[in-house]
Amino acid sequence: MADIKKPKIQFITFEGGEGSGKTTVIEKIKKDLEELNFTVLKTREPGGSKISEQIRDVILNVENTNMDYMTEALLYAASRRQHLEEIIRPAIKAGKVVICDRYIDSSLAYQGYARGLGVDEVYNLNLVATNGFLPEVTIFIDLDPEVGLERIKNNQREVDRLDLEKINFHEKVREGYLMLASKFPNRFIVVNGNQTREQVYEDVKKIILARV
Repeated sequence: MADIKKPKIQFITFEGGEGSGKTTVIEKIKKDLEELNFTVLKTREPGGSKISEQIRDVILNVENTNMDYMTEALLYAASRRQHLEEIIRPAIKAGKVVICDRYIDSSLAYQGYARGLGVDEVYNLNLVATNGFLPEVTIFIDLDPEVGLERIKNNQREVDRLDLEKINFHEKVREGYLMLASKFPNRFIVVNGNQTREQVYEDVKKIILARV
């Protein structure tokens, strides 16, 4: 059996609007890294641990349409804190590569920018929740929001509360992500999500394997 490799980076996050295909790409990248003898933990936000998943259910429940925006931001931060302390930090301490489907930048794009709470305000809130623990690499799959929402409809994925938002909300989310890519150029990498899914995966694979 080959020796387990020690990674150069250990915390990779994926971001994107609804229907961007993050989940599929993440699963493939996980397998690629495992074939190279890295130990990989795949996880998600909101969720990733028992308590965090319970908070996720509250956040995304389609019946909670009257949720206050700051309540929403605080719930995401609480879920993130629990997930980080219970799942992510222990995995990194054990030498694993952690690949997380969404993290702090989702809150900045969705609540900070699109909801209008303020990117800096939501960033500071999450710095408290995470003790400033940020990913080393963030992959943003940039997809036209209309295409993403159409994919969700065609894939018959279960619709959550955020899927029900109007198209202008999702367009603002995309604007927020692109702003974040400019704000954090050292860790943010933008991948064109309007390509074929296979090409998106190949682009992401090159980025990850060059760094890990």
